[in-house]
Amino acid sequence: MKKALSIALIGFSVFASAQISLAGKANLIFPTGSPSWKNIKGTVNEAVEGSGKNNAGFNVGLSLKVPLPGALYVMPELYYTHFKNEFTTESTTFDIKSNRMDLPVLLGYNVLGNTLGVFVGPVASYNLSKEDTFNDFKENSRDNFTVGYQFGAQLEIKKLILNARYEGAFSKDSRNFINKVSGEEIRYDNRPNLFMVGLGYKF
Repeated sequence: MKKALSIALIGFSVFASAQISLAGKANLIFPTGSPSWKNIKGTVNEAVEGSGKNNAGFNVGLSLKVPLPGALYVMPELYYTHFKNEFTTESTTFDIKSNRMDLPVLLGYNVLGNTLGVFVGPVASYNLSKEDTFNDFKENSRDNFTVGYQFGAQLEIKKLILNARYEGAFSKDSRNFINKVSGEEIRYDNRPNLFMVGLGYKF
């Protein structure tokens, strides 16, 4: 019992003395394909020029950075995320809206002290969007919970944080759309890959 208590006290003292930081972050989001520079650059250019089918979105949230032994750190985050992705069939066009709560849990490595770090890890998402109607089609079901992954880098300049990351999917965002007149059913199976770039501020 005394040994367990001693270990707990030592662990608490290490945790308390660690330089844990809390930051607010906001990002622009660009639905994209593969994480190649050519693909991401094209997606961003199309979104800025207004000529692309995908639309820029955003997210805002909080990020906690907890140092680990060596140059490692863990970075749990919580975001509200909004974006939409265009999906076209022979009969109609759907603007698939995603309003999500995202929970990334990222493992990072400090490349240049606390100034530059890289990170990777899973992200769990819960879709908050209401069921939508498109022409004669009504959305009647979806998989609200999906899982993806993120990797990226962040630069810290005093209290300012610059970050960029890519998000891919482990599971799909599956939705059914039913034609209210004919009963035709269209299934949407996708979770768009995302490129995010944004700013943060350490409190």
